[in-house]
Amino acid sequence: MTQPFNQAKGTAIRRASRAGLVMLVLDVLLVAANLRAPITGLSPLIDDIRQATGIGNALAGLLTTLPLLAFAVFSLIAPKLARRIGIERTLYMGLILIAFGLIFRFLAPVWMLFVGTVFAGVGIAMGNVLLPGLIKRDFPDNVGIMMGAYAVVMNGIAALASGISVPLADELGLGWHGALSIWLLLTVVTLLIWIPQLRLQHKPSASASLNGKGMWRSSLAWQVTFFMGLQSLMFYTMIAWLPSILKVEGFSESTAGWLLSLMQFVSLPTSFLTPIIAGRFKGQRSLVTVIEIGLLISFLGLLIGNTWVSVISVLIFGFVGGASFSLATMFFVLRTKTSHQSAELSGMAQSIGYLLAAIGPTLIGLIHDITTSWSVPLILLVITAILFWLAGMGSGKNTYVE
Repeated sequence: MTQPFNQAKGTAIRRASRAGLVMLVLDVLLVAANLRAPITGLSPLIDDIRQATGIGNALAGLLTTLPLLAFAVFSLIAPKLARRIGIERTLYMGLILIAFGLIFRFLAPVWMLFVGTVFAGVGIAMGNVLLPGLIKRDFPDNVGIMMGAYAVVMNGIAALASGISVPLADELGLGWHGALSIWLLLTVVTLLIWIPQLRLQHKPSASASLNGKGMWRSSLAWQVTFFMGLQSLMFYTMIAWLPSILKVEGFSESTAGWLLSLMQFVSLPTSFLTPIIAGRFKGQRSLVTVIEIGLLISFLGLLIGNTWVSVISVLIFGFVGGASFSLATMFFVLRTKTSHQSAELSGMAQSIGYLLAAIGPTLIGLIHDITTSWSVPLILLVITAILFWLAGMGSGKNTYVE
């Protein structure tokens, strides 16, 4: 039976046994493992899909944009749905949508590939928004560790998916259909293991969550939103265009691809450590400044164009990129007082953030086409990094969304 939300009571129920706590940790990490692989596993297979189906470059590009648009729209809906049926059931619904999306991708008609991508994007949006709130509620004494573990698992499986998609399709003979759908096994396991959590669902009381309109009128909420949005724009722009930038600088296509994968793997240590460090301080402005310095060095290094400087720049971006994402999600927890406020702020920030992420790569690509150079796009990324720092100075203050 659904119970009125009570954070202390909910935590006590979850911690009734050590086995129950271990199972909850496993459940959270399994959900996190489902939140990137269906997307990052798609990009390396775009050329195979285009050749096999005959779709043009525009439709092929839409496959990578659709999930981000789904994030932007359904990030706002997820907190409202959680207030009605509880976080647990909403997360479970998201996993079901991811499963259906992966099944649709396996089917032959090409239009099912687009439908499946949208379904998966909607399900992932629910997990993106609600997991930080659930962690805040059920792990109040270990928020930093759990947020770090969540980020590491999500980004680690994402990097793995990028690396093994082509071998799965070509060397194991699964084809692009099979390589895209292999992650269904992980989703099904998560669905089965999550079932016991459905017995412990919580709805917020009237006083537990900040009114949605109030959140959108909060200057602090907007600063956190722009911090999240600008880091998303920079990250997805680099994901989209870094190989092209590196090839212009003299790297082979294979080397550029490996550097992109390496960039994601080196983000894992800072993805884990940043929330732990952030949680130990009342304010996080110094952490924001360290990340900012790294971003500026990485973009300016790519602008110089020297081979070894570019390699170092990619590695630095990986380190600070992982830190910036983890800090952005940590702000959802640190700048709110309840788990449902955290979900509301997460929904607002990720909605705007992923909309910027969807626009960024297209805009940067257009500017490159106009200027026939990567210099102007990289200068714009430097400006974006400065705006990111300004938003971080506001987000890093020791205060709460009111």
